[in-house]
Amino acid sequence: MKPFNQLTSTLLPITTCDIDTDQIIPATYLKVTNKDGLGDGCFARWRYHEDGSLNPSFALNRPEYQGAKILVAGDNFGTGSSREHAPWALLGWGFRAVISSSFADIFRNNSLKNGLLPVTVDPDTLDQLFSLVHEDPDTEVTIGLSEQRLTLPDGRAISFPIDAFSKICMLEGVDQMGYLLKHEPDILAYEREKVL
Repeated sequence: MKPFNQLTSTLLPITTCDIDTDQIIPATYLKVTNKDGLGDGCFARWRYHEDGSLNPSFALNRPEYQGAKILVAGDNFGTGSSREHAPWALLGWGFRAVISSSFADIFRNNSLKNGLLPVTVDPDTLDQLFSLVHEDPDTEVTIGLSEQRLTLPDGRAISFPIDAFSKICMLEGVDQMGYLLKHEPDILAYEREKVL
């Protein structure tokens, strides 16, 4: 997992609300046990027509949004089944963060465990972000994890929540097991002390 401290990027907008994990990564892509290639399946049902050709109107296929590291999405993002493949697919596409006004709890937890930062903002800020990016696709925002702050182009800073443990893991670029293994010398010393 890559450390996450600060990210400045353009935004890729998907205004749809209640996007579920099957829309993020369809079930046909769940046969794999690793993350390789899952970016290709990211929003596959929306990215492609039935004949397999690209849907040029969908945001992931539009040239003005290529290279965006931040997805800004409608309310209630990541609903549906518990599918760790969903954050894997978003990361595989190149996203490092998703901004929405709310997230499904399981999706939020899976994202944090895999290095994808869910940033919750109020509905007015979400609407402002959609307006900014539609007016100018080159609009950039900055996410500072240490300060838990999203900074808009006009300089306005919005705080966002994250639990302390997930924040430490993301800043250090370690998952839960990696965090525990960092303390292996202390754990072993404690065990030796208790055994003696």
